[in-house]
Parts: sequence; structure tokens; C-alpha cells
Amino acid sequence: MIRTLQPGQRCEVWIASVSGTSELVFATEDLLLEAPNWTLDGRALILNGDGALWRLDLSGELDTGGLEKIAVTGIPDLNNDHILAPDGATIYLSANDGHIYRAALDGGEATRITDDDGWFHFLHGVSPDGKTLAYVGIEAGDFTQPGRLITIPAGGGQTTAIDIDGHCDGPEYSLDGDWLYFNTEAFTDQPGHAQLARVRTSHASGPERLLESNTVDWFPHLSPDGHLASYIRFPGGTVGHPADLPVDVVVVSTSDWATPFHTWPLFGGQGTLNVNSWSPDSERFAFVAYPVNL
Repeated sequence: MIRTLQPGQRCEVWIASVSGTSELVFATEDLLLEAPNWTLDGRALILNGDGALWRLDLSGELDTGGLEKIAVTGIPDLNNDHILAPDGATIYLSANDGHIYRAALDGGEATRITDDDGWFHFLHGVSPDGKTLAYVGIEAGDFTQPGRLITIPAGGGQTTAIDIDGHCDGPEYSLDGDWLYFNTEAFTDQPGHAQLARVRTSHASGPERLLESNTVDWFPHLSPDGHLASYIRFPGGTVGHPADLPVDVVVVSTSDWATPFHTWPLFGGQGTLNVNSWSPDSERFAFVAYPVNL
């Protein structure tokens, strides 16, 4: 399903600094953009919107320029799960048919990676060596079932499941490739109470909880240098990661997840911070807000 703005709603793309400042870099009332990735050269953000892929040139003027559709062909409408490969020239994409695809970041024909195995596949991570993808699998597309952490070779092939009780989402690799960081309901009996965790890619041990909170915490994203992380914090009692709620975007040190450096309150949720949006120099990251009736 393609998301659209509500009447009176606005889409705002923001860039925040690790120093605590933030800057509005693009805004529109015509297109709902989601899930920024930062290009390896630091010059642009890659987002999805209206089922397509978009490039936002960071030298563009607010409201008037800098946004260009990327002509990716041979793929159904996209959702907000997309990640750039370490080479900076390739992008991996999840589409609304439940499959993962690979395409050149400049556009062109996409190649499907996942098989017709009866699952829906939602991409979230690429290993540092570019050889493996981590995704969330939903069996038979039945969203009443918990999401499972699964890996697959970047070229396709045999999948490997990581056995964790409870719904999981957002798996993303550490800088050394030894860990997957994600959110999970494995630590609670309370429906929807996602918490941040990590698990070894070697499957040598079970999940390690990163912090204990009363909020619903999703999508941990590590900075390229591994020292910082961003995530999105939903109100306690939230089930899933819905749109159009008061949420917080949080930055922490990866050595102390319980003590935020900075917090940005906003109206958003789904689409705000689904994928890694850190700049290559680990100094900034991007997110999207969806305020109503400004």
C-alpha cells in the first residue's frame, strides 16, 4: 500500500547533528517521502515516496528543488525498506510484492533476489563486506505472525533463520559484521513492547538487551564509525510502528544506550527512521516528520 499525506499534512525532511542542532532541508505538501539513506559521497539522501525511489540533492533549495525520481524499472511499487550497498553504487530494495531487489543507484533494471518461498521479505541490513543481507521474514504474509530475523546471500540463495522468540524487526549489521542490532518483543509478555537488542551473527548466543525502557523502541541505526546510534521511540503501549503519532528520535552512545545525548520530538512514526540515515562522516543523520495543520 502506498502511503499519502492527510489533508493539511506536510512532509518535512530534517538533518540533525550529533551536537544537537537540526535543519529543515526539504518540505512538501504533495508527496509523502520516507526513510532516508545517505549516499556514500555525502551529497544526497535517497528516499521512497509514491511507490518510487527519489534522490534529494542536499544543495537544492527548500520546497523548490533538489528532488529527482530515480528511474528503477522491473520492480513493483517500493516500500520504505531500502539500503545502500557498501560500494555506494548499488541499492537493495523491498517492494510491495514482498520481495527484495537489487538495482544500480543511478537507476535501470532491477534484479529480484528472494525466491517465491511463501514469505514476505523486508530488507534492513547489508553486511560490511556486502556479501549478506539481513531481513525480516513474515510467513505467508500473515502479519498476525511474528517477524523473524533471516539472512540471505546478497546474490540470492539459501536463507538462514536466527531463532529468537517474539516479534523482531530492523536487523542491521555492526561495523565488524559480528552483530545484528534490531528491536524485539522477546523480553516481554506485553503486546507490542519492542525493545532494542543485538545478537551475534555467529548464532553463538541469544539476544542481548541494550536498554530497558517504558517506551516502545524501534530501528537502532549505528553510525558508520560505530560510536553512536539513532533510534525512534514510540509512546508506551504502542503496537507495531504506526504512522502519525508523537514520537522521539533519539541519539545515544553505543557504549551507553540508556543515556540519550539528544532527543528530537516530532509527529511521525512509520517512515520517519525505518532505515539507516547516518552521513558517511558520522556527524549527522536524517529523519522525516509529518506535521498536520501547521
